[in-house]
Amino acid sequence: MEYSITIIVLFVLELLYFKVADHYNIIDKPNHRSSHTSVTLRGGGIIFPLAMLVACIMLQASILFTLAVVLVGIVSFIDDIRPLHQVPRLLAHLFSVTLIVYDLQLLNTEFLLWLPLVYLMAIGWINAFNFMDGINGITVLYAGVSIATFAWCNQANLLSFELLIVMGLACIVFAFFNLRKEAKTFAGDVGSVSMAVFLAYFMIKIIAETEQTAYILFFAVYGIDSVITIFYRLKNRENIFQPHRSHLYQYLANEMKWPHVVVSILYAAIQLLINIVVLYLIKEQLMSFTFFIIILLTLVCIYLAARYLVNNRIAIANA
Repeated sequence: MEYSITIIVLFVLELLYFKVADHYNIIDKPNHRSSHTSVTLRGGGIIFPLAMLVACIMLQASILFTLAVVLVGIVSFIDDIRPLHQVPRLLAHLFSVTLIVYDLQLLNTEFLLWLPLVYLMAIGWINAFNFMDGINGITVLYAGVSIATFAWCNQANLLSFELLIVMGLACIVFAFFNLRKEAKTFAGDVGSVSMAVFLAYFMIKIIAETEQTAYILFFAVYGIDSVITIFYRLKNRENIFQPHRSHLYQYLANEMKWPHVVVSILYAAIQLLINIVVLYLIKEQLMSFTFFIIILLTLVCIYLAARYLVNNRIAIANA
């Protein structure tokens, strides 16, 4: 396919959305939980479900997969404009995961016992990815690393490879307006949730095809930050479903005053390094379950140490 035409189409679609968002005042006003200080257009991540529609038309991508991404995109876009109750959002997530499971033909006796875990992990991932979308560039850079990694793993599958390239081009378009000191737009739930579903599809796909669970480490940075942050918030008796500024990346950007783009690049770079190591170990057949656990525990310890040092420095500065 002609990628230059595709990226032009995506740029036009994004600019058209900006016109609509500006006309209907779809903006993000900063509050005490925000990591930004200026009014910004919300929902620029609508380019991700739009890219999925473009891929469906141009590449004849799976209709079920397209529907899964677009469905959560629509529900999340409504939520961006007028906050919805948790129930319709959760139902949309469950239905989208069901479409993915059906598309990947996992409804058979071989995978039946694993389906509850698939649903639990997928829903957890969708919400984690959404909550991690809090500073300029973090969503698009992290998604870009994941997309590049999955593209590397799917070089032999032309349809999957080209689909990943199209979504990668959408990331480039979005990054043009978001990966900067003063972002023109934020992804919004429409962007973060639809991208999370897109990435969840390829994670479930590669694990189902290879039966290698270590690929879950492709999401290690977000996963560890999200799970440990939830643990701390539960410990502090906070509502884990409410927006907050308790992630390590938020401490770095808000309390430590690191530039947003620097923090975003750091998170993406660490995940890229992990992905390279995982791919190497799997290729060399060195990735055992024991090795997987050792890597995971090592990453958790590194994260806890970093979080402790940052919190300690913040406490000293505020003393």
